[in-house]
Amino acid sequence: MAEASISVDQDQFSCPVCLDLLKDPVTIHCGHSFCMVCINGCWDQEDQRGVYSCPQCRETFTPRPVLRRNYFIAEMLEKVRKTDSHCYAGPGDVECDSCTGRKLKAVKSCLVCLASYCEAHLKPHYQSPTFKKHKLVKASTRLQERICSQHNKLIEIYCRTDQSCICYLCMMHDHKGHDTVEAAAERKKKQNQLKEVQRKSQQRLQQKEKKLRELKQAVVTLKRSAQAAVEDSERIFTKLIRSIEKKRSEVTELIRTQEKNQLRQTGELLENLQQEIDDLKRRNTELEQLSVTEDHIHFLQSFQSLSVSSGSEDSSSITVHQHPSFDGVRKSLSDLKERLEEFCKEEFSKVSPHAAAVQTILSSEPKTREDFLQSAAVQKILSLDSQTRCFLQYFCRLTLDPNTVHHELSLSEQNRVVTNRGGKQNYSDHPERFDYCWQVLCKESVSGRSYWEVEWSREAWGQLTWVSISVSYKGISRKGRGHKCRFGFNNQSWSLFCSSTLTFWHNSIQTELSAPSPSRIGVYVDHSAGTLSFYSVSDTMTLLHTVHTTFTQPLYAGFEVGLRSSVKLCDSVMKYR
Repeated sequence: MAEASISVDQDQFSCPVCLDLLKDPVTIHCGHSFCMVCINGCWDQEDQRGVYSCPQCRETFTPRPVLRRNYFIAEMLEKVRKTDSHCYAGPGDVECDSCTGRKLKAVKSCLVCLASYCEAHLKPHYQSPTFKKHKLVKASTRLQERICSQHNKLIEIYCRTDQSCICYLCMMHDHKGHDTVEAAAERKKKQNQLKEVQRKSQQRLQQKEKKLRELKQAVVTLKRSAQAAVEDSERIFTKLIRSIEKKRSEVTELIRTQEKNQLRQTGELLENLQQEIDDLKRRNTELEQLSVTEDHIHFLQSFQSLSVSSGSEDSSSITVHQHPSFDGVRKSLSDLKERLEEFCKEEFSKVSPHAAAVQTILSSEPKTREDFLQSAAVQKILSLDSQTRCFLQYFCRLTLDPNTVHHELSLSEQNRVVTNRGGKQNYSDHPERFDYCWQVLCKESVSGRSYWEVEWSREAWGQLTWVSISVSYKGISRKGRGHKCRFGFNNQSWSLFCSSTLTFWHNSIQTELSAPSPSRIGVYVDHSAGTLSFYSVSDTMTLLHTVHTTFTQPLYAGFEVGLRSSVKLCDSVMKYR
């Protein structure tokens, strides 16, 4: 009856114009109600006549009535909408199988009828003795899973032999002679097993949470220890710098004191020499005058006094260095600098291993092929399968980016192989495509610790073939000629050139490598540590070259492929299983 009354109410609350539930209901003078938008639309068309009528009863009004919202009807409509949302099935709800038209929500499902019912259609199951033995459960959309697809019967038996749920006809035919029980009995047995599984799962969860807490604490401790070490090193270096500054001031003061003493002595000599020069000039003047006098008596009397030396020290005995210097001080300081640098180098070499050893708290650097390819945790889990022990710990699976590949390079094997056969490929224009160099970049960026392997091959043994195995920043230029676009010839990329010999290139600087050129090469990057290493890979790993730098951007693997050559990105897990 509730549903029926709601249906009547909905009809009463329908707009005669749009035939939908009223929106912003207004009631005009004749008593009929409309949506405000609907009635205004009708009356807008009657503005020219100046006479306005009710669309339902045709009663006319002049002038145009002022419309006000009917709050009573609006509140009733809100209740109708709420009732509607609670009764009718929406997305994700279980629909009543007996309702026709718009279906109501089902409240129960019957495992005998294999149908779901709303409250109204469920009443016979409560009232009629015929349905008393039917089993009702919470409304479910999974009733079809309870029906045997072969016999269209209710599944209520469990076959322990085949570990499957079956109907009674299956038990009599396909599962005849098997160990079968009622589903409820098996559920009770499995329920006890479930408790044990839950207990073990909870135990594992607690262990993982404990390990997580320990790891977080180790990170906190590591940060605190590192900060304390930085502060101590800053304090020690500050004291060392101050000590050196003090010695510098002392040496400067020593040099200035020596300079002052020498200048004082030299000043006295300069003053004496100037006095002597003045005396000699005066004596020479008197001698010149005496030589021309005509008074013989005066000449004889004066000659005796002028011919006698003044008796002052002869300045010719003083030795003057034309280029005085402090070369001895410079040499001593230079020797001190060299000895200090050598001492610092020796002592810092002792500090570095202690700093590097901190990394072993969390993880260790890979040293062998097993370190690169084998994860201890995975090996332990897969210990029953010897062929799956080799699992990549740092391996990253890369794919070549078709948007970057040069138009004369062809991609194959799901963009894992690039080949240069010299023919132009049908690639669309793209701003990231290399248009001059035979190059291609991978889609995936490289961060943290990453390792991958490549194989390169020659298709023409009679001519020189080559490839470059590289890492590059994504911002490397793509268009035009010149070093700015080519791997290894700018500060954006690092490249191992492989031909009959090996050469490493960065920023147009070439490093010749003495190792033979391998066909399989491993590349290892530790982005945060600024390490890039190339390895020759066979049954073992041989280090070819290592670079220590600072990476300021994400890295991308890249390749330059010479004519009649190809490069393949290896799946190391599959290769070495």
